Amino acid sequence: MALARGGKTDTAFITPFEESGGRQSATWDEATSFYRRLADKYENLKIKDGGEIIVGSPMMAVYYNGRLGKGKSTGAYEESRLQPAIDISNMVVILINNGIHAGEPDGIDACMMLLRDAAMGKVNVPDNVFLAVIPVYNVSGALNRGCCSRANQNGPEAYGFRGNGQNLDLNRDFIKNDAVETWFLNGVFLAVQPDLFIDNHVSDGADYQHVITLLATQHDKLGGETGDYAYKTFTPMLYTDMRSKGYHMVPYVNDFDNTPENGWTEFLDLPRFSSGYAALYHTLAYVPETHMLKPYKDRVEATYQLMLTFIKTASEHADEIKKVRKHDFDADQKNTLFPLEWTVDKTISDSVLFSGYKSGYKPSGVSGLPRLYYDRTQPFQKNVPFYDHFVPSKSVKAPKAYIVPAGWYRLLALLNDNFVQLETISKDTSINVTEYVIQDYETVQKPYEGHYLHKNVKVMPHTITKSFRKGDRIIDLDQPAKRYLIETLEPEAPDAFFAWNFFDATQQQKEYYSDYVFEDIAAGLLKNDAVLRRQLDSARKADEKFAASAAAQLDFVYRHSAYMEPGFMKYPVYRIE
Repeated sequence: MALARGGKTDTAFITPFEESGGRQSATWDEATSFYRRLADKYENLKIKDGGEIIVGSPMMAVYYNGRLGKGKSTGAYEESRLQPAIDISNMVVILINNGIHAGEPDGIDACMMLLRDAAMGKVNVPDNVFLAVIPVYNVSGALNRGCCSRANQNGPEAYGFRGNGQNLDLNRDFIKNDAVETWFLNGVFLAVQPDLFIDNHVSDGADYQHVITLLATQHDKLGGETGDYAYKTFTPMLYTDMRSKGYHMVPYVNDFDNTPENGWTEFLDLPRFSSGYAALYHTLAYVPETHMLKPYKDRVEATYQLMLTFIKTASEHADEIKKVRKHDFDADQKNTLFPLEWTVDKTISDSVLFSGYKSGYKPSGVSGLPRLYYDRTQPFQKNVPFYDHFVPSKSVKAPKAYIVPAGWYRLLALLNDNFVQLETISKDTSINVTEYVIQDYETVQKPYEGHYLHKNVKVMPHTITKSFRKGDRIIDLDQPAKRYLIETLEPEAPDAFFAWNFFDATQQQKEYYSDYVFEDIAAGLLKNDAVLRRQLDSARKADEKFAASAAAQLDFVYRHSAYMEPGFMKYPVYRIE
């Protein structure tokens, strides 16, 4: 029996979710066929194809606005074709992403019904709202379909897999850009420049009564007037509107090691995550998380209602949203200090009315040892602390510009794909710059999303005059991507390109020496260089172990001589102050 909402629905556009009574989710073929048929019939909906990706299946974006003219699919991907066919500069732009984890398909089915109902006029999407929807983001994951990969999830009957065709978690890829899918989504994001970004998910973790929770990008990190507006005004309006529909929504329950009845800390969405990436562009970003143990029908309906809430609230407050975002883009050009890392402030919290279930321990049927369980016969409701205030723990002064040598072509290509404005140096020249020497860092012991991530990076800055060649690139920070550039090109940032191994080759020494040959050279250096002699003497006096090691002293002379390779441990992105 179909779950059709108010008004008659064309039977050609009943979704698999509705046809199955809320038990099934659309396959990738069903979803894309649905949208193509919808676009063929309704002129207010346009399809933007993403070309062929690794699995041989095209990605797709769907644009909706009541003023879009009649037209069909735009065909294969071209950069210009990601641009909307109408002027959207005075509209509030909402970008909705679905199926980034293809085993969490709630948004896939909710948006099929949403765009159909909008196209048919069954729900009102005001003309000052422009919708851009990624129907199924993780296409290869959606095609890897089964019943059981999400052991904790209550339906649907079949769904896709979390990883993509490279087994990457696409919600960790927004800086490193290892996946073609990320390249496409970033292209859509930068083409439409959304005021709101919504990434639909399903939660894991504790059991509780709430059907849906909401992760908002951390407001202190979002910063400026946009962060303040999101925290004090826009997000509370979302909760109020959902409450009027019968949904008691709470912030995403970010607690996996303990039960949440004593409160929890807000999730800190670094730029590797979709909402954290969006925050680099002052976009109000949200990650709805339906609760895994609720029936699939209830989860999809809650997602649908929340999408309507976003549309209604954004439309009514479009001018305010545009105003605060413009203010912060303008303020970026005047700001000199930018935070890189954040720490939760446990001295302050908000109060959340949490509806949970009493938890306890009982003998495990597997091990016989105590195991956690939640007793649904003992529901409770109480106010709990929500620690959602963060303070900067590391900041950096912004340079005027960066310089990237042309040899780092993969990085330059990625910056170009992210619409960064690059200026090419027209002739060989020397420029006064700040150069970082990498002093120390830690590296994870196991691979994380295809990388051995670096952390706790420490650098030493030096002012030098360096020769640059024709073709090297200057990146002036007077551009909308300023914050993106700072948080990716400053090596101490947690999601910097350095952390993601883009520059690991600089951390490996390529040349060395044979002891018996360099002994005579080193002796000559010490004879002719009084400063080097004093440095060596000081090092001997400071360290007995060093003074007793001939190899260590010879290496010291080598590293303080012109024979030491100049690029070793040097970070090859330079700052113009």
